[in-house]
Amino acid sequence: MNYLLRECTSFTRYFKQATRLAVTVVLFALAGVATNLAQTQSQKDLPSQENLFTSATNSSEVARQLGNRDAQVRRSAAEELARRAASDEGKMVAGYRAQEKDARVRLALDWALYRMGKTETLFAIVRNLEGSRRNQATSYLKQLEGPEPLYLFLDRAQDEIKIYLIEVLASLGNATTLQRLEPYTSSYDPRIANAAQFALREITRRETHLSDQATRPRQTGKTAKTEDEAPTEQMEGEAPAETP
Repeated sequence: MNYLLRECTSFTRYFKQATRLAVTVVLFALAGVATNLAQTQSQKDLPSQENLFTSATNSSEVARQLGNRDAQVRRSAAEELARRAASDEGKMVAGYRAQEKDARVRLALDWALYRMGKTETLFAIVRNLEGSRRNQATSYLKQLEGPEPLYLFLDRAQDEIKIYLIEVLASLGNATTLQRLEPYTSSYDPRIANAAQFALREITRRETHLSDQATRPRQTGKTAKTEDEAPTEQMEGEAPAETP
């Protein structure tokens, strides 16, 4: 009898422990579901990246997105303002730049300010060629209208930055850039020398192509007639040729 009581007591204790464990698992699962639902709803509340600016009728609507809680939305807004060169929003952009905590958004705001006429922000963009935001900075610099603003940094930049600066100049450079980059082809740093040599090849190829296009005669769409196609004029007094 005592044995049965002990077994029943043990079974009851194990059953209670198993019940508590099951309840804990269920509660954790419900908490996870609730969190996912909250995140889903939060994402639904955010404007679509594809439709964020297509519906914006003016730059002030885009600028208001600089206060969005999503960093990617803020960055996209800054890049859209840069694309528009919306100088009327310059004060607002500068204000948001001063308080922005996300480094990538700050870089996008620097690019927007540069496009709005704040040329001093180019220094910050060039500095970002060294580090995790290199690709972002490079994409902005390759949108410059010409290579001239970057010449200032060639001699002053650190070697790590200079390599990627030369890479940007390979995309933007012209005949004048060739003279600027020539000394770097013999740099003591092989990375700089290789980058400069690549840039010279790219610029030369591009300039040659543009020159060929400029000197190539325009095609009017008419082709010269061959001897077989040339019309034969009937001489005066000559009988028409008989057809077999």
